[in-house]
Amino acid sequence: MNSKKVGARRRLALFDLDHTLIPIDSDYEWGEFTIALGWCDATEFKRRNAEFFAQYRAGTLDVHDYVRFATQAIRTQGAIKSVAAHARFMGEVVQKVITTQAQALVQQHRAAGDELVIVTATNEFVTRPIAGVFGVSELIAVELARDIHGNLTGEIKGTPSFREGKVTRMDQWLAARQLGWDDVETTFYTDSMNDLALLEKATHPVATNPDERLRALATERGWRILDLF
Repeated sequence: MNSKKVGARRRLALFDLDHTLIPIDSDYEWGEFTIALGWCDATEFKRRNAEFFAQYRAGTLDVHDYVRFATQAIRTQGAIKSVAAHARFMGEVVQKVITTQAQALVQQHRAAGDELVIVTATNEFVTRPIAGVFGVSELIAVELARDIHGNLTGEIKGTPSFREGKVTRMDQWLAARQLGWDDVETTFYTDSMNDLALLEKATHPVATNPDERLRALATERGWRILDLF
């Protein structure tokens, strides 16, 4: 438990998404889904996707390079085909792996009157419908830049919600509501050491389905450890 000031006027429950609320990496699985659709060269895409995923796990990912790669298929196919494909992805992949335990955790905070926010390093195209399944309207995700015609450019709009960027984006979210960190009591759930900056900022950090490094750190610091699946 952190010794940060409690007694806030508003309580926030912050959730990472991949491997925290859902037992998959949604961006990685979306990439695999586009391969199955024939939108990508299977061999080359799998090789690069696996490389980026390994870099993410190691904490060495260049998120800008990754987003250019990850959005190439939807930029090529266009919005209508991409949205339709994502609806299939939700039904065939995502909804099948959402657990009752994860849904119950979100509902527990909702019933307690907490404000719910999903804070993810995965882009908004992939994650907005997933947040919707959990009934969470407040999504902080990697925002995708568009050109004057509304088409995705492959670049990131603003600060990516990745590593320390999650704290920056939360700063902005709070400021937009005329709040600071001292005005809120925050519980943050995540599986990854990539989210250390936000864990350290939270009032109640919760290592959730933690990777080996985060489990060791949480044990050392006395943080709560939660295994949902």
